[in-house]
Amino acid sequence: MKLSSRIILGLSAALLLSATPSAAATLGFGCISNNSPANCTIAEAQLAVDVTDAGGGQVLFTFTNLGPAASSITDVYFDDGSLLAIALVNNAPGVDFSQLATPANLPAANNASPPFQTTAGFSADSNPPVQPNGVNPGETLSIQFSLQGIQTFSDVLAELSDGRLRIGIHVQGFAGGGSESLVNVPEPASIALLGLGLAALAFVRRKRI
Repeated sequence: MKLSSRIILGLSAALLLSATPSAAATLGFGCISNNSPANCTIAEAQLAVDVTDAGGGQVLFTFTNLGPAASSITDVYFDDGSLLAIALVNNAPGVDFSQLATPANLPAANNASPPFQTTAGFSADSNPPVQPNGVNPGETLSIQFSLQGIQTFSDVLAELSDGRLRIGIHVQGFAGGGSESLVNVPEPASIALLGLGLAALAFVRRKRI
């Protein structure tokens, strides 16, 4: 085995956990509505989405509310990228979401740069009563997407990193009232590390054939 192959094999082994379906890239959110600085601070501190390779040409997005402050994700939106269609909405206990959100586009979408434009059919929201059925502290919501054609998990990671794919959430249920809209904040270092692990494993597999 050549030295370069040994290096890549070692790298792929070190990143193996990041390249398996059980691993995920985690993204935070940044507030675009700024109706209340206090509410934005709460939302940015405790809301996140894990992006996981679900296998079979599908990607899983798991929204989490770490708490402890009162807040509830009540709408989720996706803007463009390699996604084809929502395959599954998985509600954890206490959460009740259905596909197609109202309103159809993320509130305060024009405050994003460029403006956030929800791709047709790529949204979901909590069923009435809206705030109790949203993603409250300690709860999660998972939305699984099928990918277009030959697109892969690595393509999704690249798009999240450079903004070709964006995720928006609308949050209500703050103790002080009001609501906020947020868009995912790309974390290139985390995403690049996971993408590198996937690329390394693919290279080693090709060398073995």
